[in-house]
Amino acid sequence: MEVIRSSSIFIIVLVCVSGVIQAKADSVYCSNPKSRCYGKYIECPTECPSTSYGYGKAKVCHVNCHSPVCKSHCKHRRANCDSPGSACYDPRFVGGDGIVFYFHGKSNEHFSLVSDSSLQINGRFIGHRRDFTWIQALGILFNSHSFSLEATKAATWDGEVDHLKFSFNGEDLVVPEGALSSWYSPEKDVKVERVSDKNSVIVTLKDSAEILVNVVPVTKEDDKIHNYKVPSDDCFAHLEVQFRFFALSPKVDGVLGRTYRPDFENPAKPGVAMPVVGGEDKYRTTSLLSSDCSTCLFSPETGSSQENTSVTEYLTLDCTRGASSGYGIVCKK
Repeated sequence: MEVIRSSSIFIIVLVCVSGVIQAKADSVYCSNPKSRCYGKYIECPTECPSTSYGYGKAKVCHVNCHSPVCKSHCKHRRANCDSPGSACYDPRFVGGDGIVFYFHGKSNEHFSLVSDSSLQINGRFIGHRRDFTWIQALGILFNSHSFSLEATKAATWDGEVDHLKFSFNGEDLVVPEGALSSWYSPEKDVKVERVSDKNSVIVTLKDSAEILVNVVPVTKEDDKIHNYKVPSDDCFAHLEVQFRFFALSPKVDGVLGRTYRPDFENPAKPGVAMPVVGGEDKYRTTSLLSSDCSTCLFSPETGSSQENTSVTEYLTLDCTRGASSGYGIVCKK
């Protein structure tokens, strides 16, 4: 009898605890009047009840307030090199249309990856052969601001050392090491959040984009397989990047940006193992933070007054600064 009674008490306690855990799941209020889910509370799934990153959490709650279904789902917070909007390896892009292509650019030069009236994202390419290059840095022009992040050079790779360097408006920026560490610009329109102790961050540009970044080396195994001939004094630390956009115009350009245009026809040949596209002369910029390529569209004066079309996902939620930190959502426990 005592065993049955104890088991019953245990079950009751377990149910109560489960109810408490469920009650603590984050819910999100879509407060942007322009979103399809405006005025609705959306609860996070039980498998990822939190909207903020934490130790041991592989996934977080993600809500797209512009989606007609108005539901939440779980999402990884590291760059996925096989998803649309990614740029990894030497460099292998997955366009907004889901088609894989390669763009090699040229070592030690800069190219426009995304160019729109209100957003410019450039990449600095490194390497020692024309057909083996990697993206070493990103330069971003956004509103009246400039932001850059880069993988610092290293002879050999040490995963216990942080290889990320940041700047904002021309000044070096320090984001303390450690998961959960974050930095906001004074106007809170740029956020940098570490999602691991070192070498992995998410950069959020308010109402414009979310950029997931990992720093990785060219490994000895990759060097052997692809015959990169990596020099002994440089492991070619570079970026693995995944972009998520939600305010691009139909005229967006750039190596990756053009693949988000509604009328874009990808020149990558289907069935080819490594479809390489050209256009270096069209996308070359004179520096990491310039918008002077022949196809560049960035113009902050006119961009703010033009009506853009939402083309992809809404950003991962930020519920760590109270309310929504100005991102058009409100989070509740």
